[in-house]
Amino acid sequence: MPPRLLRTLLLSLALFAFTLPAFFCSSPAAGGGDEAEHPTSPWLNVYDTSAHYVGMQTCRGCHQSIYETFIQTGMGQSFGHANHAKSAADFTPAHALVYDTALDFYYKPYWVGDSFYIMEFRTEGRDTVHKLVHKVDYVVGSGQHTNSHLFSTNGYMYQAPITFYTQKHRWDLAPGFEKGANSRFQRMIQIECMSCHNGYPDFAANSQNKFNVIQTGIDCERCHGPGGLHVYDRQNNKPVDTSKGPDYTIVNPRRLSVELQNNICQRCHLQGISVLNDGKTFFDFHPGMKLSEVMNVFMPEYEGAQDKMIMASHVERMKKSRCFVQSGKMSCITCHNPHVSVKFTPRAQYINACQSCHGAGQTQCKEMQQARAAKNNDCVACHMPHNSSIDIPHVAVTDHYIRSRPIDDTLKKKITAFLGMKCFNNDHPDAITTARGFMEFYERYAPSRGLLDSALLYLGKQADIETNKKQNRDYIRAYFLLKDPAKVISYAAGLKPEAVTDAWTAYRIGESYFMLQQADSALQWYKRATEIWKFSLDFQNKYGICLLELQRIAEAKAVFQFIISENPNHISAMTNLGYISMQQGDNTMAYDYLNRANQLSPDYEQNLINMALWFHNNNQNDKAKKCVERLLKKHPENEQAKAMLLDLEHL
Repeated sequence: MPPRLLRTLLLSLALFAFTLPAFFCSSPAAGGGDEAEHPTSPWLNVYDTSAHYVGMQTCRGCHQSIYETFIQTGMGQSFGHANHAKSAADFTPAHALVYDTALDFYYKPYWVGDSFYIMEFRTEGRDTVHKLVHKVDYVVGSGQHTNSHLFSTNGYMYQAPITFYTQKHRWDLAPGFEKGANSRFQRMIQIECMSCHNGYPDFAANSQNKFNVIQTGIDCERCHGPGGLHVYDRQNNKPVDTSKGPDYTIVNPRRLSVELQNNICQRCHLQGISVLNDGKTFFDFHPGMKLSEVMNVFMPEYEGAQDKMIMASHVERMKKSRCFVQSGKMSCITCHNPHVSVKFTPRAQYINACQSCHGAGQTQCKEMQQARAAKNNDCVACHMPHNSSIDIPHVAVTDHYIRSRPIDDTLKKKITAFLGMKCFNNDHPDAITTARGFMEFYERYAPSRGLLDSALLYLGKQADIETNKKQNRDYIRAYFLLKDPAKVISYAAGLKPEAVTDAWTAYRIGESYFMLQQADSALQWYKRATEIWKFSLDFQNKYGICLLELQRIAEAKAVFQFIISENPNHISAMTNLGYISMQQGDNTMAYDYLNRANQLSPDYEQNLINMALWFHNNNQNDKAKKCVERLLKKHPENEQAKAMLLDLEHL
């Protein structure tokens, strides 16, 4: 074997560390808010921890008529099992094929009986050179705008890469999968997403995306709070005459203040950068609370972006409106009956809401009569037109920014400057919370150095001793994002792994040591991350890689085997087991692992390198060369592959 090929072999078997994708990197407990130290409520199911959820079918027993209309709403239809009845998609051959030009994959959705599948494939000439099929388990969305698709692997929830866009009647890549960002079948569905798109699940809290039980649809208790106290009183013959006063065992949103009404809706209809308060989870908000008691929601502000909106930004847009600012009494239920679908709501209901302030018969409308007649004297059609969303393609939704003269498409401006982050549910978020908003925005959407500079600026504004412990975690996060591992370690000085309760902090410290080639120090931090989140398989994988680097092969193998016992489609763990089997001389097992990883991800760099080495070691250099050439076609900057190809060409 030529000396250079031996060097290449050593390089390829020394598995390198990788940084987890940015959209996985949000801390589970982030910032503080302005809530009262001991908030109280007359509604008994807001803060009483004994108040438990009973489920929509229990509510239905007494409220059948409301159930019948609610189940047809977007909330009632938000999530369901993937079957013909739930899907709004067109599966005819003329529509059901999507091609990702950036990654060179085709996607075809199809049915086998009442089971729904998505096939990913790639062709070269007339040959199919790659095919992968996933069964779809759930459909997300009522079908009014979209149907997106999820699948579960042993409870680990992922999003499929294609969506049906109902308004345009077309299949296309799912939102966020476009322009080379297609994560194929690897995008985790974490609790933040699930807790708004569906009823509260039974979630494995020591994971990122493992669910024990999934509900089907947003239910009554998301707006009324846990129903256990209410049901107990009814079952024990304790009625309340609600014509004379409230039934305080369960929240009635219409009896709340306007602010608290809007807080219920903005839990999910204020889509932005959600920063959880310390010690809070996405399950902790109950109707009747201020949302800021649990989280603070930020939105980036831009010069020239007045006409730009995201799909679920209803509350943000409403709060910009003069109607909201000046009236002091406008809430979502001013116009909407949440128990009735917008598809069945009479148009007059919305117009009457406008006229309740502006007078009947458009007496205050200054538009020409001819123009009003063209819109059927419909206030909403003029002042709240449909607008396209910047985050979801092929979708137009009602713009809740009520303006006398909505911006004409021909006059729309271009974004010219980033103005900062604004919190839309708290006028006075503290400095640490604001810093976390900047970091979260950096990780998820816009990796601009200026955002991290702003985060550091805000962290420096709140430097009292009481907050130092919190700030250490935030400084670790900021400098980790700045790719400054030495600075991360300096902020971790004196910390003991067992004292750290945030899995991401432990991971970031471990990764920083690993980047500085201090695997011995990294190991205890990776291990701590897996102790906090045992079922975060990517954390487990990094722990296994560190064990491998330290030549603790048996322990590493056990970690990777645990990962694939949890999720047999974990590509990196499969690749690593292939590497270990090669190192141990088990050619058959090595090929099985590497080939399986290749079927799951034909362009995965490390696996292609290891497959090339397997073929070379088994005297199949023509196949080894093809692996390297395929790798360089997709990743032409890979220096290791270039060196391997040069060696193979001289054999």
